[in-house]
Amino acid sequence: MSNDLVLYTHPMSRGRVARWLLEEIGQPYRAELLEYGTTMKGADYLAINPMGKVPALRHGDTIVTESAAICAYLADAFPQAGLAPAPTSPARGAYYRWLFFAAAPMENAMVTRNFGLNTTGDQQRMAGWGSYDLAVDTLEKAVAGREFLAGDRFSAADLYVAGLLGWGLSTGGLPPRQAFQDFAGRHASRPAAVRARELDDKLLAA
Repeated sequence: MSNDLVLYTHPMSRGRVARWLLEEIGQPYRAELLEYGTTMKGADYLAINPMGKVPALRHGDTIVTESAAICAYLADAFPQAGLAPAPTSPARGAYYRWLFFAAAPMENAMVTRNFGLNTTGDQQRMAGWGSYDLAVDTLEKAVAGREFLAGDRFSAADLYVAGLLGWGLSTGGLPPRQAFQDFAGRHASRPAAVRARELDDKLLAA
């Protein structure tokens, strides 16, 4: 299989998180910029992701969509980067837990609240996130006073959660709690995170 890595992205998208992960693994990759409403909905890209959304990743003949799935895939595909606990490690459970908590319950809670929707009564039992306040409090407990979410080293779970926190704090989707600011700020200062931001910011400025 070809090891060519191609990231389909836009600088105003979740593609920023996928690019950060690619910068962390240190493998050569190509970023293909797509535009909302045009190339993102064109036939060529819809053959890659029928949702017409970014990011998507091509690794040789393998296609991966959904930003958390891209992070998990790359962490396993390039184990030398050390971005995932070993499958037999006790930390693997926490790694999966917080990576996918951020990608599903937490993000859903933030987006629905942004749409002006708040779960009540039976809706909270049906919704995977319960309520916005419950999801926020759960995330705060996860990151408060901790450097890493899974084991004793940085992982794709830390990257994904830090990216979500940065987005939520900058847009008002999350309250400016100190635990959120500390966790996001600490990991956003990593060299790979800085490189990824600079690359996407250049695209915005172009």
